[in-house]
Amino acid sequence: MIAQPNCSKRSCIHFIGAKNDGDELTERVCCGAFPDRIPDEIAYGGNLHLKPFPGDNGIQYKKA
Repeated sequence: MIAQPNCSKRSCIHFIGAKNDGDELTERVCCGAFPDRIPDEIAYGGNLHLKPFPGDNGIQYKKA
């Protein structure tokens, strides 16, 4: 199991959850902005994703 990402802790309305391809080693967290994988600096770092970020499909953090 991966660590709980910041976007989940902050209750982002766009957060989807973890996806994997059949095993724990391929597990990754996803959301509406990043449907394949949330960048680590947003998921686990200090970027709160309050401003546009490359590849975010025009979607930023929004409190649920």
